[in-house]
Amino acid sequence: MTTPSIETRNLTIRFGGHAAVNDVTCAFRPGQLTVIVGPNGAGKTTYFNLISGQLTPTAGSILKDGRDIAALSPSARAKAGIGRAFQLTNLFPKLSVLENVRLAVQARHRLGPRLLRAAGSFGVLRDEAMRHLEATRLAEVAHMPAAALPHGDQRKLEVALLLAMEPDIFMFDEPTAGMSVDEAPVILELIAAIKQDCSKTILLVEHKMDVVRALADRIVVLHNGELVADGEPDDVIALPIVREIYLGVPAGEEAA
Repeated sequence: MTTPSIETRNLTIRFGGHAAVNDVTCAFRPGQLTVIVGPNGAGKTTYFNLISGQLTPTAGSILKDGRDIAALSPSARAKAGIGRAFQLTNLFPKLSVLENVRLAVQARHRLGPRLLRAAGSFGVLRDEAMRHLEATRLAEVAHMPAAALPHGDQRKLEVALLLAMEPDIFMFDEPTAGMSVDEAPVILELIAAIKQDCSKTILLVEHKMDVVRALADRIVVLHNGELVADGEPDDVIALPIVREIYLGVPAGEEAA
């Protein structure tokens, strides 16, 4: 079995007396797409926030390639190869679509002091940014302000930003949320394409069971902040506890 690219050990965060994530130990490996599911309030996004650095754990550790990164800032974790897409788009709204991606490319190349120079000054970086826009089907709107894009295109732009950073760990929090039936397949195709690279690790929070079944190599179930199931999709979905807490089907009954 391959060495985990990222894992949590006894990871816990408390808000007052409430444990939003409680003693979660879980390892994620390259070449694997893990979908994290559970009812609202299960702790899925909180768990993501702990891994990507938006929250600091009360206890436990987060290991990337064997190194504890629990004390690192979100930006330091991004530089270490953890890429995160949020439920809400996280863009520079007044900059163009191309400039958004070009900034991400520059950041990866550690050109921070010159981030605000004109995009045309960096031909190679601009070309690289355009390749990511072509992959996400955004090349035709490259010069539009990000704020002018419809919601679906903003979600695609956020994926383009992730691609530009070239992380080895991709984290998607409900990537198709708020997207139309016509828009969602593009995002799912992009995630499926990333999955083809066996050096990448993908973590995905998702509610839609059709998305889960289409993409998951593995399902992890959280409930009340605790890990209650972990395994291959068919096996996990068939568990009575999962059918009851996630699908709303009492043990002994068939799902609709």
